[in-house]
Amino acid sequence: MNIKSSQDLVEEANQLIETLDANKVSSMVKNNECILIDVRDIRELWKEGTVKDSKHIPRGMLEFWLDPKSSYYRKNKFDQNKKIVLYCALGMRSALATKSLIDMGFKNVAHVNGGFDAMQQSGFEIVAKIKK
Repeated sequence: MNIKSSQDLVEEANQLIETLDANKVSSMVKNNECILIDVRDIRELWKEGTVKDSKHIPRGMLEFWLDPKSSYYRKNKFDQNKKIVLYCALGMRSALATKSLIDMGFKNVAHVNGGFDAMQQSGFEIVAKIKK
C-alpha cells in the first residue's frame, strides 16, 4: 500500500495556504485584525497554557464546530469578518486545519509558522494553564 505521509500532507497544505510569522501575527493581534484559534489538544493547554485572548477549538472538532449544518455547530464562536489565524504546537496540525477551512469555503484564514513555540519566543502573553 502506498500512502502519503503526514509530512507530505503538511507540505501540500503549506503550498495552498497563507502562513504568517509570529511577529506579523503579534502586530495583527495588537491592531485587532484577527482571531487566534488554538487547535491543540486540551491536555496541551492544561500543561503549557495558551495565548491570551485566543479561542480554543480542538483540531478534531474544528470542522464540526464551524459547520452550521453540524449538530456540533458552535454559533457565534467568533467574528468571521476578521482573519482567522490558527496555531498548534509547531505548525503542522494548524497547516492541515487551515487547508481544511479553505476546503470548507472559508476565505480569510491563515496559520502561524512555528506555532505556539514561535509565539512564545516572540513574546506573546501566555495565560495560566487551563484547569482540568
